[in-house]
Amino acid sequence: MALFIGLMSGTSLDGVDGILASFPDHYEGGRVEILSAASVPFDLSFRKQLMELQAPGENEIEREALAANRLAVLYAENVKELTRKSGISHSEIQAIGVHGQTIRHRPDLGFTRQTNNPALLAELTGIDVIADFRSRDIAAGGQGAPLVPAFHLAVFGDKNVPRAVINIGGIANISLLKQDGSVSGFDTGPGNMLLDAWIQSRRNQPYDTDGAWGKSGRYSDKLLKIMLAEPFFGKLPPKSTGRDLFNLEWLREKLFQTFMSELPDPADVQATLTMLTATSIVNAIRDHAPGIRQAYVCGGGAKNGFLMALLKQMLENGDIHAELSTSHALGIDPMHVESLAFAWLAYRFVANEPGNLPAVTGAQGFRILGARYPA
Repeated sequence: MALFIGLMSGTSLDGVDGILASFPDHYEGGRVEILSAASVPFDLSFRKQLMELQAPGENEIEREALAANRLAVLYAENVKELTRKSGISHSEIQAIGVHGQTIRHRPDLGFTRQTNNPALLAELTGIDVIADFRSRDIAAGGQGAPLVPAFHLAVFGDKNVPRAVINIGGIANISLLKQDGSVSGFDTGPGNMLLDAWIQSRRNQPYDTDGAWGKSGRYSDKLLKIMLAEPFFGKLPPKSTGRDLFNLEWLREKLFQTFMSELPDPADVQATLTMLTATSIVNAIRDHAPGIRQAYVCGGGAKNGFLMALLKQMLENGDIHAELSTSHALGIDPMHVESLAFAWLAYRFVANEPGNLPAVTGAQGFRILGARYPA
């Protein structure tokens, strides 16, 4: 067996999720055993520090470098907790696959930026670190995202039934897994990002627990239509997006277009944002894989009961007729899927195997993703 750690800190800016996974010898796909999992939250000051890096600002090169160092320390804390829980020593682990913290994603300009200091992480842990997974795909003409569909195919693919894997982090993306083994996937739009930003700005809460605030409001059909008119939603895949587009300024612009100076009840806006996430996901499935019969949600969105109810209603009772569940039904906790994906990408790097899917990202071909920082 081969032991790898996967570390993920996503666009929701809530903290670091990590897993320690065991890959069987000569692994080609199927189940992967998770030996331990751990989370290290970001405190409010660090969240603010990372949020400020999402836009140009004074002395941002130094501020990013300091944030990267602080992030590496938190990654190392997560690794320490993973090994403590599992009883496995650092020397037994082949590598850490670490995503970094996305602060810019502009494949249209030929770059993506994940704040990280993998060299420091290698020093702090004594374990090889594989990082910077997205840059090579972009260099090959791809979007650099989403990277998880290749992993979803390896772990969740089923020759008997077509499936959709819906990953709802800050941004939502889907992997459409066909019975013939082919796969497509792309970002569908905002996942939790706008929901979190709105409740933070209005109620000073980091997220909408179980979607309760959104559920208490009434969504605005007019606002929803104006938001869905955003050109990104009509763009054909391959496509990816991030906070560069979907942010509070974008939302305020849509609110002004809809209501001018008379803003609606904030809970109604939250309800509409939840509907935006659900509708954009369902529209993407309807437009690109209407034959899907099973759909599985992973990521933080799986904890939003209101969002899950909307998705269930739209997918099961609408024209798609796909049964909705979470990745728990496939044997993996929804909160562990993305971390496991980066452990898998590190495994692929060490095995000298490609980690991207050109049909998903639009890259010119298969590429080995990442760069290695030896311990």
